[in-house]
Amino acid sequence: MTTMCEPLAEAVVSRLKAANLTLATAESCTGGLIGKLLTDVPGSSAVYMGGVISYTNQVKRRLLGVQPDTLRVYTAVSRQTAHEMALGAREVVQADIGVSVTGLAGPDSDETGRQPGLVYIAIDMPGMSFCKELHLPGNRAMVRKLAAEAVLELILEFA
Repeated sequence: MTTMCEPLAEAVVSRLKAANLTLATAESCTGGLIGKLLTDVPGSSAVYMGGVISYTNQVKRRLLGVQPDTLRVYTAVSRQTAHEMALGAREVVQADIGVSVTGLAGPDSDETGRQPGLVYIAIDMPGMSFCKELHLPGNRAMVRKLAAEAVLELILEFA
């Protein structure tokens, strides 16, 4: 089954190649789906440097440099955490662009009562950082797929 993800990933790789830019990812709720989609594209190694699957707060802190206060005050599913994850990915992988995704894929709400489908995606480049809040429909698999698509679209918007 072909989804929107494959052509988006191809477009991202093509755009980054044309702009001579490299990319790093920090994924939480998508669990590596964005990296998989990108590495499915032949020639992606020219632009995709790698990523961190930061499913736990400990990994967000240790590998991506998300501040403990950010996680304590705003939680892992927040605009602030998404920004720090994108910056951390860019810095740790040493890429031109860092993107991140953190959210609630479901099926349950979190400890604060926020509902599944709440997702934050962010992009970080020298001199620019942007984050978007999403409210995605569907089950766990659909939220993850839609979040991955949204990150690929975000790259195309800013790269």
